[in-house]
Amino acid sequence: MTTHDDTSDPWLLTPGPLTTAPETKTAMLHDWGSRDEAFIQLNASVRERLVGIVHGQGTHVCVPLQGSGTFVVEATLGTLVPRDAKALVLVNGTYGKRMTKILDTLSRAYGVMETPEDIPCQPGDLDDVLAADPDITHVLVVHCETTSGILNPVEEIGAVAAKHKKALLIDAMSALGAIDLDARRTPFDAVMASSNKCLEGVPGMGFAIIRKTALTAAEGNAHSLVLDLHDQWAAMEKNGQWRFTPPTHVIAAFHEALERFDAEGGVAGRRARYGENCRILVDGMRALGFETLLADDIQAPIIVTFKMPGDPNFDFNDVYDRLKKQGYVIYPGNLTKAPSFRMGCIGALGPDQMRGALKAVEDTLDKMGVRTGAPR
Repeated sequence: MTTHDDTSDPWLLTPGPLTTAPETKTAMLHDWGSRDEAFIQLNASVRERLVGIVHGQGTHVCVPLQGSGTFVVEATLGTLVPRDAKALVLVNGTYGKRMTKILDTLSRAYGVMETPEDIPCQPGDLDDVLAADPDITHVLVVHCETTSGILNPVEEIGAVAAKHKKALLIDAMSALGAIDLDARRTPFDAVMASSNKCLEGVPGMGFAIIRKTALTAAEGNAHSLVLDLHDQWAAMEKNGQWRFTPPTHVIAAFHEALERFDAEGGVAGRRARYGENCRILVDGMRALGFETLLADDIQAPIIVTFKMPGDPNFDFNDVYDRLKKQGYVIYPGNLTKAPSFRMGCIGALGPDQMRGALKAVEDTLDKMGVRTGAPR
């Protein structure tokens, strides 16, 4: 069983930042010159490998950007959605709603197709909406909505968007690297993700994998100098360098994380480990009486939402603090429909860590006098 002491980093059962491997951390112990050939080659390797993960060779290019995942989502929308376009945002959680806030800020027209937080986006409804509104040019969807952990059917959504000749933009922040996404089957114009999710790098860099023809046509669309992905791509293609100071240590760590990703067997290997983590977590929490928000068939092996227990002795903040002292960090809920909390399955974690977290939860409930995790 995994042990923990006060000098150790806690195990992060969160949606990111995540627990990272020692080798990934160690890669940041070196300094890199941003114009050095060795760093330029490192950066090129990262870009090429990211395109390969979605099988976009020959059709798509990777454009990295400094900042968190939301930075690159805003940059992608600002670059690829022209000022005279109209987007349709598929919403079933916080991150779909965040895209509407970005579009508001950018003064881009959009509509919303919303489903409850525990219901996947519906391709049939999308077909009806697109048929009724020919002004829509872009469809925006979140692959795994970490508000709940729900998995949206992006392949089916992509087929509907393609049928109506609409551009598809996917926020795959919490899915890329662990959930299949194939540009040969899902005709997306862009997918956005970041270094510190399922690819298990450290925070500080987002990236968009963009259809080259869409990016070429986007020159002049961007509302911002630093968030102009066309300009970022054009400059990087010219000399391999970033326009502005790159997050060198983050990229070095990300390169090492991608080495580990390949060694694990890529998407299939990572999904298998995360799937086992999720199974152990859900089975163990259900044995303690907890109830998951989502049915198993729509639960992504990324993060699991549990309904808040009805026992009056259960206090989330107290539970959080007690678990943290035992070396496990969990996450508060983010639902509008019901009180909840979340526990992640991703990062450099395996069965030992998941069982250790379950034992910590069981011990904590016992010490607090909570008889069951069953909801109200």
